[in-house]
Amino acid sequence: MDTKHIQIRDYDYALPEDRIAKFPLPERDSSKLLVYEGGKISETQFRSLPTLLPEGSLMVFNNTRVIQARLHFRKKPLQPPLGGDLRSEEIVNSQSSNSQYLGALIEIFLLEPANPVEYQENFVQKGSCSWYCLVGNSKKWKEGALTREFKIQNSKFKLMAERIGTHGTSQEIRFNWDANLTFAEVIDAVGELPIPPYLNRKTEESDKTTYQTVYSKIKGSVAAPTAGLHFTKRVLADIDAKGIEREEVTLHVGAGTFRPVKSEDIGGHDMHTEHIAVHRHTIERLLAHNGDAIAVGTTSVRTLESLYYMGVLASQDNEDLHVPQWMPYEYDNSLSTIEALTALLRYMDERGEEVLHSSTQIIIAPGYKYHIVRRMITNFHQPQSTLLLLVSAFIGDAWHDVYDYALSHDFRFLSYGDSSMLVP
Repeated sequence: MDTKHIQIRDYDYALPEDRIAKFPLPERDSSKLLVYEGGKISETQFRSLPTLLPEGSLMVFNNTRVIQARLHFRKKPLQPPLGGDLRSEEIVNSQSSNSQYLGALIEIFLLEPANPVEYQENFVQKGSCSWYCLVGNSKKWKEGALTREFKIQNSKFKLMAERIGTHGTSQEIRFNWDANLTFAEVIDAVGELPIPPYLNRKTEESDKTTYQTVYSKIKGSVAAPTAGLHFTKRVLADIDAKGIEREEVTLHVGAGTFRPVKSEDIGGHDMHTEHIAVHRHTIERLLAHNGDAIAVGTTSVRTLESLYYMGVLASQDNEDLHVPQWMPYEYDNSLSTIEALTALLRYMDERGEEVLHSSTQIIIAPGYKYHIVRRMITNFHQPQSTLLLLVSAFIGDAWHDVYDYALSHDFRFLSYGDSSMLVP
C-alpha cells in the first residue's frame, strides 16, 4: 500500500455533537468498553477489563501529567475608572465589570521547553526560562513584554512574558518572575488546564482531577492520554492480581494531537514531534515478553512502536535516535523486534544511560507493520484524524464496524467518552 497517497476523506464518519462526552462519568471504571476480538464485537463495563486480558501479559501505560499550559495576559490596560486601580484578577478576567478599560486578551499556550530543553530541568527553574508557545490574538501583541500579577498566600508576584524569536509555527517566549518559585509552581498558580477544543466549554475546577490519569506522574503534556482516564486503583489492583505485569513510559502529548489533517492525502500532513522517555527496565521487560505488549492509549502505541525504529537507528550506529515521520515506510523491516530492542540496550550501555530520552514524529497509518503492540486500549477518535488512521492500521477496515457499533449502541466519544479494546 502506498501510505502517502491515502485519502483522508476515506476515514470520515458522521459524529453528532450530542455523542461527544462533555464531562466524564462520576465513576471512571463504570464507562462502557467495546471489545473487538476475533473479528467479533461485544461490550461490557470497563472495570471488567482485567478478566479479558491474558494472564502473564505485559501492559504499558503513559505516565505523563497534563500541565496548566494556558496562560492569559492583558495587553496595556487602559485608564481605570476614577476611584482606584484595576485589580490584577480583573486584568485577566474579561467578564469584569471594568472590562471596557482592559487591553486585548493574549493567550500564551505552552508547547514544549526551549531553554532549558529538558522538561524536568525546565520545571525546576527559578526566575526565568523559555518555552515554544502558540500565541492567541498575537496581532494585538506588537512589541514589549506582557505582565500579570498573581497571588500565593497573600503575597503578590509578577510574571512577565517576552517574545524572543520564532520556531516553525510557534514562538519562543521567555518568562521571568520575581518569586522564589519554580516554573512548575508558577504555572500551577496562574495557568489553566487545557481541555480539548472540541469540548466547546471552559475548563472547570473538576477537570484538574478528571483530566488526569490516576497514575500520572511526569509533568509535560498539554493533553491527557485519554484511554488511561478509565483506570481506577481498583482496576489496577485487579490487573496485578491476575499476574499481568505493568510498565510505564513517558510521552508528552503535544497540541499537535488535535491538529486536523488539512491535506487531501496524508503525504501532505506533517506530524508533530513528541518527546519520550523510557527506562532501561521497561525495555528489558519487553524483551522478556518476546517484544509483545498491550498498549494503553495511542500515545503508548506511538512510544512502543517508535522504540523499534530507535533500535534500528541504534543498530546502524546513529547517535540521534529521532524517528522521522516516514521512516517505517522507507525501511525494509529486516531487523526483528528482539534485535532492535537489544540494539537499544547496547546503545544505552555504551553511554551509561538508565533512561532513554528521544523524540518521534512517527505516523501510523494503513500500510504500517506493527512490531510490539498486540492489543490496544483506546477511546473513540475524531473523524479524519491521524488517530483514526492508527486504529485502521491495527484492525484494518473493521474500524468501520467498530465505530458503527459504537454509534448505534450509545457509546460516548472522544476524550471523556467510552473506550475499546482492539485485538487484530
